[in-house]
Amino acid sequence: MTFITFYKRFDLIIFTSAKSKLMANKPKLFLIDAYAIIYRAYFAFGNNQRYNSKGLNTSTTLGFTNTLLDVLNNIRPSHIGVVFDAPGDTFRNEIYPEYKANREAMPEDIRKALPYVKKIIEGFNIPIVEKVGYEADDVIGTVAKKAEKEGYEVYLMTPDKDFAQLVTENILLYRPGRSGKPAEVWGIEEVKKKFEVMPEQVIDILGLWGDAVDNIPGIPGIGEKTSKKLVNQYGSVEGLIEHVDELKGKQKENVTNFAEQGLLSKKLATIEVNVPVDFELDTFINEPKNTELLKEVFAELEFRTLSERVLGEKIQATNSTGQTDLFAQSSEEASTDELQKIESFEDQKKEYTLIDTIEGTKELVQKILKQSSFCMDTETTGLDSHTAEIVGISVSWEANKAYYIHIPEGQEKAYVECFTDVFADKSKELVGQNIKYDINILKSYGVEIKNKLFDTMIAHYLLQPDLKHNMDFLSETYLNYRPISIETLIGKKGKNQKSMRDIPASEVTNYACEDADITWQLKLLFEKELEKVNLKKLFVELEMPLIHVLSDMELAGVSIDTEALKIYSEELKKEIENHEKSVLDQAGVEFNVGSPKQLGEVLFDHLKIVDKPKKTKSGQYQTNEETLQKLADKHPIVKDILEFRQLKKLKSTYVDALPELINPATNKIHTSFNQAIAATGRLSSTNPNLQNIPIKTERGREVRKAFIASEGNELLAADYSQVELRLMAEMSQDEGMLHAFQEGLDIHSATASKVFDVSLEEVDREMRSKAKMVNFGIIYGISAFGLSERLGIPRKEAKEIIDNYFKKYPKVSSYMSNCVETAKEKGYVETIMGRRRYLKDINSRNAVVRGYAERNAINAPVQGSAADIIKKAMIDIQKEIIENDWKSKMILQVHDELLFDTVLAEKEALSELVKDKMQNAVKLSVPLDVDMNFGKSWLEAH
Repeated sequence: MTFITFYKRFDLIIFTSAKSKLMANKPKLFLIDAYAIIYRAYFAFGNNQRYNSKGLNTSTTLGFTNTLLDVLNNIRPSHIGVVFDAPGDTFRNEIYPEYKANREAMPEDIRKALPYVKKIIEGFNIPIVEKVGYEADDVIGTVAKKAEKEGYEVYLMTPDKDFAQLVTENILLYRPGRSGKPAEVWGIEEVKKKFEVMPEQVIDILGLWGDAVDNIPGIPGIGEKTSKKLVNQYGSVEGLIEHVDELKGKQKENVTNFAEQGLLSKKLATIEVNVPVDFELDTFINEPKNTELLKEVFAELEFRTLSERVLGEKIQATNSTGQTDLFAQSSEEASTDELQKIESFEDQKKEYTLIDTIEGTKELVQKILKQSSFCMDTETTGLDSHTAEIVGISVSWEANKAYYIHIPEGQEKAYVECFTDVFADKSKELVGQNIKYDINILKSYGVEIKNKLFDTMIAHYLLQPDLKHNMDFLSETYLNYRPISIETLIGKKGKNQKSMRDIPASEVTNYACEDADITWQLKLLFEKELEKVNLKKLFVELEMPLIHVLSDMELAGVSIDTEALKIYSEELKKEIENHEKSVLDQAGVEFNVGSPKQLGEVLFDHLKIVDKPKKTKSGQYQTNEETLQKLADKHPIVKDILEFRQLKKLKSTYVDALPELINPATNKIHTSFNQAIAATGRLSSTNPNLQNIPIKTERGREVRKAFIASEGNELLAADYSQVELRLMAEMSQDEGMLHAFQEGLDIHSATASKVFDVSLEEVDREMRSKAKMVNFGIIYGISAFGLSERLGIPRKEAKEIIDNYFKKYPKVSSYMSNCVETAKEKGYVETIMGRRRYLKDINSRNAVVRGYAERNAINAPVQGSAADIIKKAMIDIQKEIIENDWKSKMILQVHDELLFDTVLAEKEALSELVKDKMQNAVKLSVPLDVDMNFGKSWLEAH
């Protein structure tokens, strides 16, 4: 029995304007490929997904509605329909069961959004069409061909290239724009330009090339470029097969052996245009919208601004428990221009004042001294706070009102010193966005900041750790305001970009004042939110004092032995050349070992080290490190390739790069520590990244050897021992784990003793190694499969080890279950100091997605607590160093380790201080153990 499903519409909105490429005389039918647009909408938001106050991800619905309105606004189609894939398999699965077998499960957020998407489509009174046994492509193709015969101009709205095969004079492919780019309309000429063949021959290209996304195999060894060439030469897949004798070498062999596969692939790629459906084109007529239905769904999704624009009224969205108002606001208020009018400088009345004299600056300082809190931002000649020069200072303490002090070149110190009394006032609150940068700039002119701090970037990081925290994003998201772009002043990045020093003060004023003004307004919002969710204490007592500590560390810098690195670079160069020669000898052909594409072809086409190699979405062979590690036992060439890559990375990233980063003024490297990157609360570092210097390999340790103490000093390395395992014992309160740490036992031997049911004396090296892997793996939710992979043991044995572990440490298992249940109930987990990690996928029906969230629910409290503890220790240590007026300096933090450049006369006292503050940063049921060593280099001290 034939049937087709329509969700009958009630009305539709019509807008003005039209695309120049769209023809105006005939009726226009727009057919929207639903899932293609839905997936595109969801992934367009990337890591900045939108949520309403109930925690519902609204990105898909918002993006889809945006795209739909763009069509209605700019195209004004006379007819429109949305086509969905029907549930279940299609005829393609019958002829090729592996069709789309590699497709990942639909993300849970998209699945949850589908009812809302369909309700919005219904609200705009657009029919939804689907046909069991066929894909949306086939229904679209069938409707398009029928409409063309009846005199319609048809537009197939999808980013899917496969639809190019349907293009004719009257059927065009409408590819929606993204990332600010306009939509593209492909006619016959555009298809020919893209594929170098006629539209109807696109299926032949797809038949030869295949499609990794849909798991259409194609013919091995024929990619995009070759398929175009062959179809041009022989007209079709069939034509190529008929002339196979004209081919040579491997290509001839592949076409001969995989001819049937090529024909099957062509059949799979061909869009069916004779789907047995009964419908009338009048059903697609564009009609008025159902206002009440749209109002209802917009209210549920909390689309306030969108409702006002589309319906002419602003709905009131109901807030729910467990989420903040800001969280709800970010669902929609930071959407794209098509959805709402984001205001800019020209839309608001601002009172921005330029001050360009010392006298005017002193008068302004007197006003600032009367404020309990004020916002400050510096304008400089560059982004590196260690080399940039100050150009101006902007301040604000009232919304829409700010001042910009222009500082003439050569008078920087005089202007900055006007603020000495302001910055010395410990009772005054200084507000800024990424204020550590401004503190570093002012320090370079001899000014110390003693104020209490409020950093809006870090405040938002605590509130929403997984979102962006830059000022432009925050302004658009929470203030519905787009700041002036710095590129309008100094130009785009590149050699022709100007310095802020080159711009007249009158042109800088609005930009600079706006920065301070917006930051002040964000502070007023975030301050309330921190109180609401009980994060104010963490913010005030941990994250804000840490800014001063990190600033001191960055300015202190670390010394590097450049001569040692130069020698090591030459050693690595020879090793790299040896591995490269070995790879080429084993391959038997000349190729660029550093090229992933050429490497893939050598490994899988030439050497054929596996039968069914994995491919990327672009059809290229996968040759990433993870893939190659799994293939290391298939051919000796793989190990050489891995060594070649690792050595090249080590040489380019550290050995050759570090000397180039030395500041000539200090002769040291000054990394930048980031507080608002890792969602767990851990610090990271950039320029250079010192968190990832290899330590487990002999070659990686050579890099640490190049980090040395200042002349006459020694380095002190202090490292928390097994802090995450100790925290697991603390949080779970498991008696067995607590006992092991309280008695000072080796935790891995103690665990091996329990898991393998032997005495401590009987634990051998292999047992301890396995126990160690389980101990650390449990924190990260390791599975029996994962443990078997890491230990190289059967999965059954791995499962037995994990099962025994939980039998011996039952409260660890209970703790892990409680973490997951708490996350499912609240939507987040917390560290011992109250830091939150939101887990939006914790209730996902997709097992893979949910499993990832569950592992984070277990790990985030442990890893985050470890991060909190070392931050507290850093604050306590630095406070004592300053109060004692010691010359020794804390210079690096890497994970659970602190590094100090130690004056020999202070060596013993510093050692005692560091140990005391690290061990007593928090009070736990188990001791916090710290390993400490001195040495001339980091490697020696570690």
